[in-house]
Amino acid sequence: MAKKKPTSRAASRTTAQKKSTRKASKPASKTAAKPSARKKLKSKARAAPAAKRARPKQRIAISHYRDEDFKADGLRAYAHYRDLGVAAASQGVAQAHVIRLIGPCNPAEVSKLHFHDVEFQMVYVLKGWVKTYLEGQGETLMQTGSAWTQPPRVKHLILDYSDDVELLEVILPAEFKTVELAT
Repeated sequence: MAKKKPTSRAASRTTAQKKSTRKASKPASKTAAKPSARKKLKSKARAAPAAKRARPKQRIAISHYRDEDFKADGLRAYAHYRDLGVAAASQGVAQAHVIRLIGPCNPAEVSKLHFHDVEFQMVYVLKGWVKTYLEGQGETLMQTGSAWTQPPRVKHLILDYSDDVELLEVILPAEFKTVELAT
């Protein structure tokens, strides 16, 4: 009877392995080839990497201190803001400004629970002090040199501050929504 030819690659491989096993069980001559110990590895299917979001082209922003750069055109009426040019330079990726809270502190005006719909927010006390409340942290007195981050949408408020307080604030993205909460 004639032998059937293997019909698939896998069947061919199985036939070749059987022949190689038969040869290996016979006494090997010096010229006989050794059976291959290499195994073909199956490549694992990999998920396609997520497409990276193209970041806008950024430019250098330089801001020198000038007292006249503090404007009352920001988020809060009791604060003056000095824009550091980061929003324009980063095409909206981030913003940074120095905030001067106007004293004396009026808790009826400033102590309003709110959150910002941001990706990142960091505040650094340049001078003076500010007493804050952060959800999950409680009341904290921040003084010159203190810094804190506020996770996205964390509820917070200012309780009190010194008449000379100045804060550096960095926020991503530059445009964001602030939500005042009823207390």
